[in-house]
Amino acid sequence: MNEILKFDTHGVGFYEITSDVAQMLSGQGDGLLTLLIRHTSASLLIQENADPDVRTDLLAWLDRLAPSADAPQMGWITHRLEGPDDMPAHIKAAVLPTSLQIPVRAGQMLLGRWQGIYLVEHRTRPHRREVALAFTPT
Repeated sequence: MNEILKFDTHGVGFYEITSDVAQMLSGQGDGLLTLLIRHTSASLLIQENADPDVRTDLLAWLDRLAPSADAPQMGWITHRLEGPDDMPAHIKAAVLPTSLQIPVRAGQMLLGRWQGIYLVEHRTRPHRREVALAFTPT
């Protein structure tokens, strides 16, 4: 199975895509699922899906790591083609994963109890994001 899922984002944030991905595995057996986000300013992440404070804190940490290019300490940034969030988004995507591999048993992802799959949008304006999925049976 090779598929591309499309997601609309509405600015910076965590967008849980676990159920969308799980739906694509219907009818599959055992194997390995690989996901790849087809963009350079967004990421994929497996993270806790129970307490939203985790995602809030992670976004705050990412903003401390790479604030807007307009921030005084970010004067060294030269890539500003699409605005002050452009290069910081690329930095965040360089730190977080852009691909994931998840084992699958009987068509079910072997995620932990509190784990969810997230598309992490690093840009401030809305985007349409694509995630490529490849299932390799074992």
